Amino acid sequence: MTEQNSEMPLVAHLTELRSRLLRCVVAIFIVFAGLFYFAQDIYTFVSAPLRAYLPEGATMIATGVASPFLTPFKLTAWCSLFLAVPIILHQVWGFIAPGLYKHEKRVAMPLLISSIFLFYGGMAFAYYLVFPLMFHFFASVTPEGVAMMTDINEYLDFVLTLFFAFGVAFEIPVATFLVLWVGIIDLETLKKSRPYVIVGCFVVGMILTPPDIFSQTLLAVPMWLLFEVGLFFGGLVRKRSEHEPEDPSDDQPPAPLQ
Repeated sequence: MTEQNSEMPLVAHLTELRSRLLRCVVAIFIVFAGLFYFAQDIYTFVSAPLRAYLPEGATMIATGVASPFLTPFKLTAWCSLFLAVPIILHQVWGFIAPGLYKHEKRVAMPLLISSIFLFYGGMAFAYYLVFPLMFHFFASVTPEGVAMMTDINEYLDFVLTLFFAFGVAFEIPVATFLVLWVGIIDLETLKKSRPYVIVGCFVVGMILTPPDIFSQTLLAVPMWLLFEVGLFFGGLVRKRSEHEPEDPSDDQPPAPLQ
């Protein structure tokens, strides 16, 4: 009887985890069902930055037999995942929140919300600012006598990689804040590492963008500024926690799972 009681909390956690994972999958499928009818329009929207710089009379091509259907289908599936991120993070929060202290909850919830907006902001930055400059550069360096006609599936793989890269890059403030809040690195050490961070930002920009200094700067400078934002807010929270009187209720362990 004692052994069974000791195993119940683990079983309850696994049951709740399964339930929340199912909710995430259902949410993605519901979003996908609502977007599937507009799959072709979604692809037209995503491909607009490239098509704007194709030579007159040139078009995108589909080299695979099923590409005209499968490529918009794949894009719609990825869009469903991206749009369901708030619901997924809400389920993550619901699973981990009972195990957090009160002062941890006060910080964790704003971090989750800000990470959503930062990820979407990175994707929007890539689409509206980086893509036009990038594809204009590609079109301008096309050799004489070469027709620029991009395969729709290769284009999708390319832009999805950049969407994800810029979305993750814009999470730098959250990552910086977390390492300061948890205490992995102190604020002064991060400030002293600023020159290395700036060089690292330009290296990442060089890898993810075309080989021109303007496009590299468009990614490197925002990454550096976002790092500074993370330093600023991380420093504020550390100072606040040092000066705030301790709340005895914060030291009480989280309520056990019922």
